[in-house]
Amino acid sequence: MNSQIASCRLAVRRLDELFDKYGRDTVMAAIRHIFDETEQKCRNVVATFPDGTYEAESVLDDDGVTHGEPVRLHAKVTIQSGAMTIDLSGCAGERKSAMNSRTLAAPRIAYKALTAPNEAVNEGSFRALNCVIPEGNMMMARFPAPMAHWSVVLPMVVDTIVAALAKAIPDRVPAAHFGLMGNNGVFFGVNPANQRRFVISASGGGGWGGRPFEDGESAAVTVCQGDVRNASIEELEMKSPVLIHTRGLRTDSGGPGKYRGGLGSTMRIRNLAEGRWNMERPRRQNCPPWGLNGGLPGEPGVKMLKKPGDRDFVSVDISRHLVPAESEVVINAGSGGGWGDPLEREPEQVRWDVIEGLVTPDAAKARYGVVLKGEDIDLAATTSLRREMTAARSR
Repeated sequence: MNSQIASCRLAVRRLDELFDKYGRDTVMAAIRHIFDETEQKCRNVVATFPDGTYEAESVLDDDGVTHGEPVRLHAKVTIQSGAMTIDLSGCAGERKSAMNSRTLAAPRIAYKALTAPNEAVNEGSFRALNCVIPEGNMMMARFPAPMAHWSVVLPMVVDTIVAALAKAIPDRVPAAHFGLMGNNGVFFGVNPANQRRFVISASGGGGWGGRPFEDGESAAVTVCQGDVRNASIEELEMKSPVLIHTRGLRTDSGGPGKYRGGLGSTMRIRNLAEGRWNMERPRRQNCPPWGLNGGLPGEPGVKMLKKPGDRDFVSVDISRHLVPAESEVVINAGSGGGWGDPLEREPEQVRWDVIEGLVTPDAAKARYGVVLKGEDIDLAATTSLRREMTAARSR
């Protein structure tokens, strides 16, 4: 925090130096020029998109209060002469749960990613963007609507906005990523070794969607968490009474496609002391990260718990749940959807996926139609199987 304050104070001094050296009129004119230039850059990109209105929809299983009632997310994107309007009026109304938001973050994140993802943000970045989010919408909730978990839905709305443009700019739009901020597990309590309170946030990242030109990234943070890093296993174990058994990639989780979706992460943790776990269920079982252009969905996330004496892990949706020492949890993050027909994926890429442990031989055969003998491709069997799988689709 002190470092951030110091950097802001340094910025003030540097700005004062510019005003002293060049004068107010010159500096303000330069700032206006930068804003205008940024706006024009964004307009130039959007001007390459075909004019029209495009829509996409997704759903969460429920909001944690009204169980069994899907939560609708809808985006309508209108392109006209270099300007873009993102309309979220079709999203569900305010929720009784904390899954509400009051921010322009979702449309602005999507717009920035589509126009100038590597450029700095300034006042000109969003001049050509019109955001429509009516009051009372879950994305523009009113007091006293609960908002503690506003971040849960935000990345999925970003994906939905981007998906709306899949038909307009198919060469630029990826499949969906795991799209849930807060896919982690949180464990907290008092460490009996030193009587100090502790809290850990166990997050390994999820998979991103396959792209029109390459596979999606594996075990990365969401589109809304660019500055988040994984804590090292050693740090977690030194500061808290936990033992990390596993942290790796979920084999076979990436959505099949010509360009495979990125894999989600998996973590298995044993708590060595009594404490409480927050492991809320990712509400995407009925709408897993979607594929595009013939690609298949990725695997949704799941969280599991096994207490001492239990035989098996069970799927859980818990908050502040007290567990005894020697309990174990598994946190499986969601993965990315695939892009393009899985049967068009190069067999050599599938072979390397198997060698690297990203895809099992059985999945290579069932999902991609690639038959392996050891680490080699059986070309005759692969050609025959892919022909059969293609024919079966048209029946």
